[in-house]
Amino acid sequence: MQYAPTKTEQARCPFYQFKNTMTKTSKQISVALAQIEDSIALKEKIKSGLAEKIVKLSLILGNCLKKDGKILLCGNGGSAADAQHIAGELVVRLKSTSKRKALPAIALTVNSSVLTAAANDFGFERVFSRQVEALGKRGDCLLAFSTSGESSNVNLAIKTAKKIGMKTLALSGKDGGEMSRIADFSIIVPSSETQRIQEVHFLIGHIVCDLIERDFE
Repeated sequence: MQYAPTKTEQARCPFYQFKNTMTKTSKQISVALAQIEDSIALKEKIKSGLAEKIVKLSLILGNCLKKDGKILLCGNGGSAADAQHIAGELVVRLKSTSKRKALPAIALTVNSSVLTAAANDFGFERVFSRQVEALGKRGDCLLAFSTSGESSNVNLAIKTAKKIGMKTLALSGKDGGEMSRIADFSIIVPSSETQRIQEVHFLIGHIVCDLIERDFE
């Protein structure tokens, strides 16, 4: 009769520990590969469906900058990070070889004193709209990020910007939400998964920055 080690003996045995680790690692690799494939599939999907709209977005923003306008950006959570990242690329530069001038872009997500004061005095819904009132002017652009399109503070910022005479541009996902209906121009990433939508927003942001940078060289 073949001897079968107990679970306690297996737990103490280096061979079984290694075997269990490899089994777990194999499952993790499968999960990682599946996520990579999902990301690739979504990018393949937008390649033909959104390329023209991405170029149009870059032209709208580029024309705003050429007319001495500025770009305000906002979003929550990961979308706040996108807003800050794109603002940084525009103010500084995307490519290390670029010689173009600095471009005016402000993320409305970075000033903790303004954000907390607005939230405390007026409510979280107005943390971006209050800044749009203070910093925006006719001819400027608001670039707003929301994976759902239903962020109330972002949508209020869009409505406020439109009243001022700013051009409002939205990057969203899922069905676009209210955001896609109230913005002047909208790109909706065809996915319901937040992380996949954010990955595409990140890609779109880099493409837009690259096109604008080329135009200002």
